[in-house]
Amino acid sequence: MSVSVIEQAKIQAQVLVPLVKALQAELGEARANTLVRKALGDLYRGFGEEFWKTKNETENKTDLGKAVSSAFKTYARDDALAYDVIVQTEDAFAFDVTRCAYAEFYKALGEPELGFLLVCTADFATADGFGPDVRLTRTQTIMQGASHCDFRYRRDTGGSR
Repeated sequence: MSVSVIEQAKIQAQVLVPLVKALQAELGEARANTLVRKALGDLYRGFGEEFWKTKNETENKTDLGKAVSSAFKTYARDDALAYDVIVQTEDAFAFDVTRCAYAEFYKALGEPELGFLLVCTADFATADGFGPDVRLTRTQTIMQGASHCDFRYRRDTGGSR
């Protein structure tokens, strides 16, 4: 039986939260956060690249809506997220997260800023791994106090970023 992503995040937090706090105390918050963002960004970008490569090998032309929906269900497993799909097409996937157990967990720890750093920023790095023609925009998160997270993935048919 595989461990859900929400359970992985809770386990990782036991090590990452004290580690990041120690780095912040030693290096300053801005420098430590930049270092953490880069290290985790490289890791999550690699996950995105591997996911996208696998999807492209099994399908001739990757349907962005179907692919991102499939990936997102992994993060939502075990009732970790409640969300409403706004648009799902071959070139777009837009949805709003209306309840987030990741945010609930980090808020209960009293560390929503670290939750944003360790969980929410990974979304952009993962999307970067999908390739130069896929763009994610998000203007707000529950982790930062908004009522919902507004994820908007789209394929840039011009091919530029």
